[in-house]
Amino acid sequence: MPTTSLHNQTVLVTGGTGSFGQQFVRTLLARHNPRRVIVFSRDELKQHDLRTQLPDPRLQFFLGDIRDRDRLYRAFQAGVDVVVHAAALKQVPACEYNPFEAVKTNILGAQNIIDAAIDCRVSKVLALSTDKAVSPANLYGATKLCMEKLFVHGNSYAGGRTTAFACVRYGNVVGSRGSVIPLFLGQRETGRVTVTDARMTRFWITLEQGVEFVIGCIAQMRRGEVFVPRIPSMNILDLVAAVAPHCTVEHTGIRPGEKLHETLISVDEARHTRSFEDRFIIHPESPSWDRRGEPLGTPLPEGFHYSSDTNDQWLTTEELQTMIRRFHNGSA
Repeated sequence: MPTTSLHNQTVLVTGGTGSFGQQFVRTLLARHNPRRVIVFSRDELKQHDLRTQLPDPRLQFFLGDIRDRDRLYRAFQAGVDVVVHAAALKQVPACEYNPFEAVKTNILGAQNIIDAAIDCRVSKVLALSTDKAVSPANLYGATKLCMEKLFVHGNSYAGGRTTAFACVRYGNVVGSRGSVIPLFLGQRETGRVTVTDARMTRFWITLEQGVEFVIGCIAQMRRGEVFVPRIPSMNILDLVAAVAPHCTVEHTGIRPGEKLHETLISVDEARHTRSFEDRFIIHPESPSWDRRGEPLGTPLPEGFHYSSDTNDQWLTTEELQTMIRRFHNGSA
């Protein structure tokens, strides 16, 4: 895969004080020598904490909400070359209970980013999506599906301008806020952990892997792609065995909007997807997209779908324990 192209670039990350955003900023400053990194987020305390932890003159902070179109324009006019869009309302129960708020942030906020990027002549915009956007069973997944569609077809709105839009779609992130690992670690102290359904499987990726994948996709993207990494699956009871092996498991029943298994590529998407050694690339279906110069990849077989229960890569208990130790040490 191509090397990164962020050297001497100004990169803005929305949601830059979230789990992904902080790891992305640290990695960018340490390894990729950007000209500037702009953190765009709503929480002034988290910005203060990050500024204290990373006293780097290349780091700049913008207080703002992606719902605020004018503020995005102001931030993007600061000579931004690349935008990574990681801001979202992502807690499934919260989105179900506050649907208007989820739509305003995850969908209308995405539209604001697209308009601002085109008008401010940003070169590349890469948005973070989720496996929950595939055949969504909850409002969060539905809003991320809409976001993906907006970003893919934002390339049509760009017209003759050079702004390019693409998406990255991956699964659960080890140790991110709202992840099941912090929940299990807390429950372990009581001797009892709760599991909604013993059959449940999920795709699994670390923050570091997610950040490196995003950086690689920024270099590779042309316009309109949805990039999907090849990542392993895990069974929920294997995770319990890794985190809390001596605890009693209480089965609470599957929650509204929750799936037994997640899908990263649907059967219908597979028809216009190409396979590579470490990733899949879902191409836009529109025949108007220029395919010249794109990596060819391997077409997927008829009926293929990429789901957590039929994956050919599975994490062992030992591998899960290694991931958990790294997360626990990093958050201590």
